[in-house]
Amino acid sequence: METDFTPAPASGAQRSPWLEKLGPGIVTGAADDDPSGIATYSQAGAAFGYNILWTVLFTYPLMVAIQIISARIGRVSGHGLATNIRRHYPLWLLYGAVVLLLAANTINIAADLTAMGAAINLVVGGPARLYTVGLALFSLALQVFVPYKSYVRVLKWLTLALFAYVGVVFAIRIPWATVAIRTVLPHPSWSSVYLTTIVAVFGTTISPYLFFWQASQEVEELQAAPGQHALKKAPWQALANLRRIGSDTRIGMAFSNLIAFFIILTTAVTLHEHNITDIQTSSEAAAALKPIAGEFAFLLFSLGIIGTGLLALPVLAGSAAYAMAGAFRWKNSLELEPRLAKRFYGTIVLATMVGLALGLTSIDPIKALFWSAVINGVTSVPIMVLLMKMAGRVDVMGKLTISGSLRVVGWLATGAMGAAVLAMFMLQLIR
Repeated sequence: METDFTPAPASGAQRSPWLEKLGPGIVTGAADDDPSGIATYSQAGAAFGYNILWTVLFTYPLMVAIQIISARIGRVSGHGLATNIRRHYPLWLLYGAVVLLLAANTINIAADLTAMGAAINLVVGGPARLYTVGLALFSLALQVFVPYKSYVRVLKWLTLALFAYVGVVFAIRIPWATVAIRTVLPHPSWSSVYLTTIVAVFGTTISPYLFFWQASQEVEELQAAPGQHALKKAPWQALANLRRIGSDTRIGMAFSNLIAFFIILTTAVTLHEHNITDIQTSSEAAAALKPIAGEFAFLLFSLGIIGTGLLALPVLAGSAAYAMAGAFRWKNSLELEPRLAKRFYGTIVLATMVGLALGLTSIDPIKALFWSAVINGVTSVPIMVLLMKMAGRVDVMGKLTISGSLRVVGWLATGAMGAAVLAMFMLQLIR
């Protein structure tokens, strides 16, 4: 980028504690390890052991690049992804992306709520369905009635729940030398099941809802900060903000992938090594851990499911609401009172309640969970192409279009996801 930048003046936000300096990146990264993600990672670790660990290292730079690009689009243009797609692309592309996002997010909400209720039942007993309803209502109350500035602090503190999975690793014996070798030099089977699992891991790691959420949260941060403007119109504020986006996203995605690595490792060491290779849910993984790894590991794994679910639910429902609001030009902000953004908050409520209803019916959304991750992987490809195209457009980004290594790695991420999906389909056809 050939632009002169003047650093933004010091502000109160720069003098605040370290947690305040972390923005949408840390919340987005942590929300990626939701109960549905835990289920996918658990399935992968149980089925393929150490031979799937390499995917976490491989996806890290790709995930960082695509999330930085998403965040930059939001901060530079001052609009979320759906609004930018509506402004610059045919409506059928916008509606297609929004419909796919709503469907995948609703299934994920159903799976997450069900897994959280089951996790509480595993720990304390009692009616799992009642817990599921209570958690849904509690999450909705936070999203609707707590102002954004306060609520985002809650989300940041909830990221600490993911350290439960670090604790699990230290509660069991790990052959670290073998883990290191097999992470770098795996023994892949390259079967259709293995490739489908790779696409599922990619899909739960690089998910469309994360793109929409982080871009919209940058807009929220922009609107909440006095004196801040869209960088397209205020390039003198770009240096500090783009640096913050970069470091925040790298930390958030490192956190996300580190936890994913530990979840796969935990289930590889315990379940796979004991020939338990078919795990369907995150709570099932927790229950299977108990007789093998002990009460402490089981408790940490279960509590992590509950904490990460509380973090992920607003991201899933919120990203759906941002997408709908951008598509149909609704007022949208978690900082607005509900009466001022009724349709935006109505979408949050509707997505959560439909997910809850789906989880309480005889239709088992958990069985569709793995394939939901696969669908996320498939739908990520066209959305990532749109992201890359938008990030290179002057009418979207002004003089702050992406270039250099960020552009290269962004396209590599898009190509890698596309190649994995294509390989999966090809193997499915020749079976």
